[in-house]
Amino acid sequence: MNLVAVMGAFNKGHGKCDCGKCKCDQGWYGDACQYPTNCDLTKKKSNQLCKNSQDIICSNAGTCHCGRCKCDNSDGSGLVYGKFCECDDRECIDDETEEICGGHGKCYCGNCYCKAGWHGDKCEFQCDITPWESKRRCTSPDGKICSNRGTCVCGECTCHDVDPTGDWGDIHGDTCECDERDCRAVYDRYSDDFCSGHGQCNCGRCDCKAGWYGKKCEHPQSCTLSAEESIRKCQGSSDLPCSGRGKCECGKCTCYPPGDRRVYGKTCECDDRRCEDLDGVVCGGHGTCSCGRCVCERGWFGKLCQHPRKCNMTEEQSKNLCESADGTLCSGKGSCHCGKCICSAEEWYISGEFCDCDDRDCDKQDGLICTGNGICSCGNCECWDGWNGNACEIWLGSEYP
Repeated sequence: MNLVAVMGAFNKGHGKCDCGKCKCDQGWYGDACQYPTNCDLTKKKSNQLCKNSQDIICSNAGTCHCGRCKCDNSDGSGLVYGKFCECDDRECIDDETEEICGGHGKCYCGNCYCKAGWHGDKCEFQCDITPWESKRRCTSPDGKICSNRGTCVCGECTCHDVDPTGDWGDIHGDTCECDERDCRAVYDRYSDDFCSGHGQCNCGRCDCKAGWYGKKCEHPQSCTLSAEESIRKCQGSSDLPCSGRGKCECGKCTCYPPGDRRVYGKTCECDDRRCEDLDGVVCGGHGTCSCGRCVCERGWFGKLCQHPRKCNMTEEQSKNLCESADGTLCSGKGSCHCGKCICSAEEWYISGEFCDCDDRDCDKQDGLICTGNGICSCGNCECWDGWNGNACEIWLGSEYP
């Protein structure tokens, strides 16, 4: 019996372990006493509980018994295991030697992890060099194995290339020392904007065209400011140049998306898109937007002027509309006003119709939720036009001006 089964016996608590074997309580059976003799589940419900993440019952490697998978180990090997029989250590058996990982490694859930000096899917190949020599060949100029961007196998690096393009990928070199992503002004897998369009990327370093300078060729030579001075002028009181919403050139910000008048200011600090709801309505139709903040008309309040000050409902009617599915008023994280929840201002990240969402779940880039290019809606980023990605970090529109 494998370790998984033994641990299962302790966890299920339906029997006792006697000399490495389970003696099951009445009403239970199986190697780990995990199966009830009588099942009160319907077949449909039972099968539903046995489905893996791909909706396959017991990974096609076992049968379902009362919502629990019984893995196919008719040969008594115990090599198929897991909650959904997802681990099949038979995949580790070497066809020639019939040994697990050729006798030169250990198998974990169908994958071989080889001992030093051996490699291959089943640890079938032996290196013709010593582990020390292998490590030496894989060490990059900065002293890291494959620059911490690859795997060393017998003195050769296999780079972890996230986005292969052209003859080689973004990460290449004998020791994975070249990272073309370092040349991109804004990295995303769809952009070819290397060296700001003003230079050639060579092994992660920008060689700028005449008239341009900077780490990413972002500064024109005609500029009298240093790169540091330029960025400082573009930052203003923000933590990021151009508030993370524009391009900095010689101390001046060009806000993007190009031509969108809703983003403006010396450091692109004003973003009137923040006054719009998901349907594009500005300040709920009950106010005006001033530098990304709503100024509400008399009789309305709220971040988007969405709440009327006067209410035509009774308190009981209002509360009924504010109750979440479990009967809690605004999920216990806000107050109810005229049938709508007003989430706690102290917990800025709480949002949603019933204050049931946590905006901290939204992806970030450069420390900004949704990279400042979208709205966080119940833990997911809703990107503005031209932007894409989990954190709205990818610009799909036309070139920046």
